[in-house]
Amino acid sequence: MTTTVDPAAQPKARFVVMYDTPSDVDAFERHYNDVHIPLAKQYPGLRRYTRSHQPAVVIGEPCYMVVMLDWDDMAALEAALGSEAGQRTAEDATANLTCYATFRGMILQLDEV
Repeated sequence: MTTTVDPAAQPKARFVVMYDTPSDVDAFERHYNDVHIPLAKQYPGLRRYTRSHQPAVVIGEPCYMVVMLDWDDMAALEAALGSEAGQRTAEDATANLTCYATFRGMILQLDEV
């Protein structure tokens, strides 16, 4: 089943992952770019996938990279994480990315203010 997405609609749910500096930056980047991104882009309903290397720290500890994945709503995000693609992506992160870097993730409900 194909879902039509309104390109003008603003995403309401975001999955954020912050990665610490990898022990082997080249190996991490190679795996991340060649394997992990293609897996994550298979999440059902994914609207946007962005990342920022070495973000400028204003408060708190620095990190190597921040990744943000957006969905239309929390139900779509939760469904994506529980999907087969979500399971494969999580397994890849656990099995391969943890060899190089620690990371933490969070789910955000995006509300206009």
